[in-house]
Amino acid sequence: MVSIEDKINNILEEIKKTSQGEEVVVAFSGGLDSTVVLALVNQTLGKERVEAITVSFGEYSYSKSLENIQSISKGLDLKLRIIQGKKEQERVLKRGPACNKCTRIAKLGRVKKESNGRLVLTGSNQSDSWGKRGLKIYGGFYAPLLEKTKKEIREIADYLDLKILKIGESKFREGCKLKHLLKPLAAPHYHGQAAAEANELILNILEKEGYKANLANVKVIGPLNKNIGLINILPLPDEKFKKRVTEELKKIKTLEEVIFLDKPIKLIIKANKGQFDNQHSRYWLEKGRLQPDFSVPIEVDWLLTTNKSLATFQVIDYKNSRR
Repeated sequence: MVSIEDKINNILEEIKKTSQGEEVVVAFSGGLDSTVVLALVNQTLGKERVEAITVSFGEYSYSKSLENIQSISKGLDLKLRIIQGKKEQERVLKRGPACNKCTRIAKLGRVKKESNGRLVLTGSNQSDSWGKRGLKIYGGFYAPLLEKTKKEIREIADYLDLKILKIGESKFREGCKLKHLLKPLAAPHYHGQAAAEANELILNILEKEGYKANLANVKVIGPLNKNIGLINILPLPDEKFKKRVTEELKKIKTLEEVIFLDKPIKLIIKANKGQFDNQHSRYWLEKGRLQPDFSVPIEVDWLLTTNKSLATFQVIDYKNSRR
């Protein structure tokens, strides 16, 4: 069995070989994965050859992100640069949810533009779809943790004594607020604001009450002229707490309806023809993209959209499941 020390030394050696000792950039989100990469590359190349670049998405980023990012970079005594990616994110998601495309263009694409030809290191690994589908070294990007699981990365972080605060909606990743907007970002001041405000608020409530949730988010669905908020919290709280969370979220002006999910649900999804005709794509969306972020079992009724501007999918409504 390979020891944790040997695993780390293997990664350090690979980073040294791949970078050839040149200056590099780390795409830094403040979460577990990119923090581990940052610590390892700093140890390998020295802080003078490492620049951390963070893409800020304004209100779409969790408020704790910047706090975590600045704290970690200060602790590692590294150069940190924060750049803006909100406009690119809004442009990508205007025609429907597209996480991988958003990562490629709004996050990594922005970092790449600022790298000035330097190798860009990412935290991609086996816990995300980007890591599962990508290559370890490709197009100026390098993912030293690509073959690692989240458990292995956590073991490395613990061994290196890295203090990483939880940022987002899951204990497994820092997340993204707009990941929970399950329809086109056609009107940022309406659709985007609902997802941003609701997902910030739910975490603030849980933190204030000291409620330790493994999962906490608000999915925003519905037709373009109506925002419906579906509250997901695990473990499921008691009725009093559920009522309080629901009442607080109902105060958000951009949410017309708020539902606390405590039983199986059926989602009504319209998809463009390419996705609708691809059974594998529909299965992955339901089981790999949606179900892990829902607190209850989900079913899906698929519909072929007539909206030619919809590039991916849109959850237009919900029903109680008969499960």
